[in-house]
Amino acid sequence: MPASTAVPIKPLNVTRLSDQIVQQLETMMLEGSFKPGDRLPPERQLAEQLGVSRPSLREAIQKLAARGLVTSRQGGGTYVTGHLDSGFADPWQEMLGKHPELHRDVLEFRRMLEGTVAQMAAERATDADIERIGTLFAQMEAAHRQGGLDLTSRIDVQFHQALADAAHNALFTHLSANLLTMLHTHVHDNIANLFAAGTVSAQLLDQHRAVWLAVQARQGAAARAAAEAHIDFVDRTLTSLREESVRRERSMRRGAV
Repeated sequence: MPASTAVPIKPLNVTRLSDQIVQQLETMMLEGSFKPGDRLPPERQLAEQLGVSRPSLREAIQKLAARGLVTSRQGGGTYVTGHLDSGFADPWQEMLGKHPELHRDVLEFRRMLEGTVAQMAAERATDADIERIGTLFAQMEAAHRQGGLDLTSRIDVQFHQALADAAHNALFTHLSANLLTMLHTHVHDNIANLFAAGTVSAQLLDQHRAVWLAVQARQGAAARAAAEAHIDFVDRTLTSLREESVRRERSMRRGAV
């Protein structure tokens, strides 16, 4: 009787249920379903939504907490941290404050990023994405009519983040969130300076409308062109304002001599 030949059998990797839950929650954080600062649903509700036991969910939450991805707050509740986005915005935000010449580099980078994001959003956005972007644009129109600078700059940031989320690329979602967090003050200052330039407010609104309409119509190339044209306009206008400011300061120094 011939000797039997041993068949190599690869051991099965049995994944713990808590690790599967961790992976699911991580995916939701990566895709932006859970954003930094969001409170996770109550334990009972989340366990039911995931179809798992509460002890397994509790173990998964503990693993996420050990990695700094969630934290418990006084008064109850588990919240998503900004750990995935940490280490990027803070040093650059400080550098922008100290080195105004970096603002031009930032606009150049935003042109590249936001052009790509707008095109991908037009090509990939779901109906829910389209509705969210449209709602934010309507809010932007209302903010421009009211002339509220803080509200306008905040909605501007939310509008661009909604476009990044609609691109359905986890890196774009988080890179955009990092960049917009870093640039919140920068965006606020840009809008303040642009508002000082007379009719610029209406032009900015028209540019955002062009991006929104191209995304709504699923026209990728048009969305990219509109987003790039918006950043080009901001760059040209801010450069003109800075040059005018330098000329005024030079004239004042001459008059003081």
